[in-house]
Amino acid sequence: MCTRRLFSFGFAGLLVMLCLCNAGSAQTFVEDSGYGPVVRAYLGYLKNEQEVVDDRASRREVTPAYYRRNSNRIRALRQMAMRIAHESRNDYLPELEAVSADEFGLLFEQPPRLSVLRVGEVFRTKFRYLGLVRSGEVFYVFARLDPYEQSELMAREARSVEAQNSLPQQQLSGSKTVTRARRVSTP
Repeated sequence: MCTRRLFSFGFAGLLVMLCLCNAGSAQTFVEDSGYGPVVRAYLGYLKNEQEVVDDRASRREVTPAYYRRNSNRIRALRQMAMRIAHESRNDYLPELEAVSADEFGLLFEQPPRLSVLRVGEVFRTKFRYLGLVRSGEVFYVFARLDPYEQSELMAREARSVEAQNSLPQQQLSGSKTVTRARRVSTP
């Protein structure tokens, strides 16, 4: 009789644990269910990254400051990914980079000033500034341009340089006489 009670309590405990685990995963599923498979996969990737950071912190492999910064960065990336997916209603996310003000040197050889950052602006034909996210600290989020966007942007810049260089030629060809300064030499 005692064994039977123990078995029924153990079984009931197991059922309760399974229900709690399913409720947690169901909540995550409901939270992410409005997104397509690409966005859900990225959010899952961020969740796994957070688990890695949590695990390293639990084994005291990282400092508390490192743990806080990376947890905040993951949260900022998640917020930006959900914002992009919600606003675009598209199942596509660019490669995102979140950096704090003191980490700009990681992305840029010559970092832009924070005062000149404008949402949508492209820097060094590699990154598009998406905005800042306050997640424990301020992170500046950039989208890495894909190779097609980069080549299109470089071609556009080359065309505008050609147009600027050809402008003086057009002005000169329209005039009747062209004079040029003479070289002055000393005897």
